Amino acid sequence: QVQLVESGGGLVQAGGSLRLSCAASGRTFSSYAVGWFRQAPGKEREFVAAIRWSGGSTAYSDSVKGRFTISRDNAKNTAYLQMNSLKPEDTAVYYCAARFSNRYSSIWSEYDYWGQGTQVTVSS
Repeated sequence: QVQLVESGGGLVQAGGSLRLSCAASGRTFSSYAVGWFRQAPGKEREFVAAIRWSGGSTAYSDSVKGRFTISRDNAKNTAYLQMNSLKPEDTAVYYCAARFSNRYSSIWSEYDYWGQGTQVTVSS
């Protein structure tokens, strides 16, 4: 079992930045690929970014590529999502997820564990 807790969400103006953290406890965090997803009201959950357990490879959705950066520190059992140049359309609840594999996925149903989510609101 892995428990995930997100933090770092909040209200920010368009063009601003936030860094989300995903703290893990339980089984060895370094054995899991990590993904970030988001869900806006009335919309489907969508893939944002993912990283392999080694941290050597990452993937991003087209909507955030070049603005968001995913990273992880396995020594601290924590993954991060640095979000820059935020836009109102980035407003959503952001979730981190862990997958017991070195291979990441952009499909939310392929993840085994989820955090409770953290709200990000970007004002125009």
